Amino acid sequence: MDKKILIVDDESHIRMLIEQTLEDLEDNGVELLFAENGQQALDLIQSEKPNLVFLDVMMPQMNGMEVCYKVKKELLLDEVYIILLTAKGQEVDRQKGLEMGANKYMTKPFDPDEMLEIAEEVLN
Repeated sequence: MDKKILIVDDESHIRMLIEQTLEDLEDNGVELLFAENGQQALDLIQSEKPNLVFLDVMMPQMNGMEVCYKVKKELLLDEVYIILLTAKGQEVDRQKGLEMGANKYMTKPFDPDEMLEIAEEVLN
């Protein structure tokens, strides 16, 4: 079965950074998908059912928290593992993210090694 990772960020350089971090996984048959806003992300999650989503919180149209809530609490897609990415590292933000259904919460700037490790863990 093909594994898919969706990378969602409204800043193209961050999408590229994450892509570079995860490109080794592509050699193992993992498909990388991209979205630049929340609505696009939600559509892709529904159509592609990625195994893992790296989801930026601060975005136009629909923020990461809203996307996360819709995926986990409305669509009930529990098999989609969502990691919220944010520049806000406060505990209260982390709590809110987890309440919205996020599986994990990472603060920017993130550690590429940690990101790859988590991705490998989730996909295996």
